[in-house]
Amino acid sequence: MSQFDLTDDQRQIQEMAQKFTADAITPHAAEWDEKHVFPRDTIRAAAELGFGSIYVSEEGGGIGLGRLEAALIMEAMAYGCPSTSAFISIHNMAAWMIDRFGSAEVKAKYLPSMVTMERLASYCLTEPGSGSDAAALKTKAVRDGDDYVVSGSKAFISGGGENELYVTMVRTGEDGPKGISCLVIEKDMPGVSFGAPEKKLGWHSQPTAQVNFDEVRVPVANRVGGEGEGFRIAMLGLDGGRLNIGACSLGGAQRCLDEAVAYTRERKQFGHAIADFQATQFTLADMATDLEAARALLYMAAVKVTENAPDKTRFAAMAKRLATDNGSSIVDRALQLHGGYGYLQDYPIERFWRDLRVHSILEGTNQVMRMIISRDLLRQ
Repeated sequence: MSQFDLTDDQRQIQEMAQKFTADAITPHAAEWDEKHVFPRDTIRAAAELGFGSIYVSEEGGGIGLGRLEAALIMEAMAYGCPSTSAFISIHNMAAWMIDRFGSAEVKAKYLPSMVTMERLASYCLTEPGSGSDAAALKTKAVRDGDDYVVSGSKAFISGGGENELYVTMVRTGEDGPKGISCLVIEKDMPGVSFGAPEKKLGWHSQPTAQVNFDEVRVPVANRVGGEGEGFRIAMLGLDGGRLNIGACSLGGAQRCLDEAVAYTRERKQFGHAIADFQATQFTLADMATDLEAARALLYMAAVKVTENAPDKTRFAAMAKRLATDNGSSIVDRALQLHGGYGYLQDYPIERFWRDLRVHSILEGTNQVMRMIISRDLLRQ
């Protein structure tokens, strides 16, 4: 059975993340959501545990864990607040890209402050005109001596306007994926500006805004990887991002399942606890089964990404698709079991219902996940 179980070290990491969540996230998450509070102090406290650099190498100042350990941390934090957990996931993705593909100069310049989350990072790929068709991005970077001059816009950027760093995919060459490069752009560089904060269904504890570049001069030394390697780097980053967002759905679904079990035991109708009714029992059983199936696939995919298995991208897409679809379905059924109370903000279910809905859109829509899976199958 050891093949299907966590190690003692992994359990300790999971328990540490669960304790941090219980102490620092869960008691405040409803207020963050209601008042649109960006909990920067809590995020920095997470960094003190190493959660700002989970799979950044130890040489880069991180804690050098694998993708399964990262998923355990994200899942645990999402039990309290999926929005905050997902924000930390995005910062980790950006930090990993710099650690893995950046020059010694770029790493020395940015990683120390990213590890502590003194400086927070956004991942900038999506544009107003290119979402699922990411390789069609138009943000342009023209070489001028030792700088690139960057012009364009990025849309739906988590941390837009708040974060200090923007790991940005730009077009330095031909149309299509081979003409894309990756640059680290700083918030305070002249020509960087931001749209108004987006008004969103969920994810209220993190800001989202358009990021605009108007002839921003960015040193060539801020390039991550070689010229033309940006799209490959972006896609490799998304393998891990998809696992993390799937893990956030697992954590939110687990919370709502636990809430539903507790509520149905206490709530009485027709002289009985509604947990005594077989229809309720069957619903809870299906929710638990769907959750465990998604969790098993996600943990398997995480190991594949850590080990650089040849089918890692397909499994990351499968796990993201299943975990986010199942997560939303589980939360929806939890809300139904709560009846009218589930629709009220006095209970946490409606917040999770709103927060988890976007998970089947970002890091690649679940329709794109199906394309990735089927293309890989048909290539064999």
